[in-house]
Amino acid sequence: MKNKVILVLAPHTDDGELGAGGYIHKSIESGAYVTYVAFSDCKESVPADFKKNILSLECRDATNLLGIQDVRILDFSVRRFFEYRQDILDILIDLRNELNPDEVLTPSTFDIHQDHSIITNEAIRAFKHRTILGYELPWNCMNFNAHYFVELSYLNLNKKMSALDKYESQKNRNYFKDHFLRDYAKFRGKLVNVDYAEAFEVIRKVQKLK
Repeated sequence: MKNKVILVLAPHTDDGELGAGGYIHKSIESGAYVTYVAFSDCKESVPADFKKNILSLECRDATNLLGIQDVRILDFSVRRFFEYRQDILDILIDLRNELNPDEVLTPSTFDIHQDHSIITNEAIRAFKHRTILGYELPWNCMNFNAHYFVELSYLNLNKKMSALDKYESQKNRNYFKDHFLRDYAKFRGKLVNVDYAEAFEVIRKVQKLK
């Protein structure tokens, strides 16, 4: 894991933390360098009693708590990514050329959210010569191939939960409830005989000579 370069693709602020916050923290603890790119701060979806840029601010607080070294927040309109497919692909190719990541985290190919599907499909085009892991957002998945499990320590899970706690504007959403996310980490852990885990779809696995 030391010196590994990981690129986290979050269609919207909070997706990366929800799907892979524990793994991100564990990777950084082990010496990985992580770049996090959110493609929308969802201004259109912010509750009326919050300022429009609140998700951008919350995302920076959350990712900072996880220890992420490089955070970039873009401004594509939520639920309209299909209009910007080529622009998104161009950005991903630029990221590939700039960062040369060893591993890319993106929503699972089973994720039915329209924006998530665009990001993952374009990520596969841009990073087909890299390892690509699909993270799980179970409320968007009618099915899921959990082929890769990452054990989380109690600290990794707590860091994930503390990061998500920064999203005050999202506390009304059922999937943000602390007990749900902790119980889901326990459920995934029990499948591989550990206390806590996150599960990933292996979209592509590439092992290169160093």
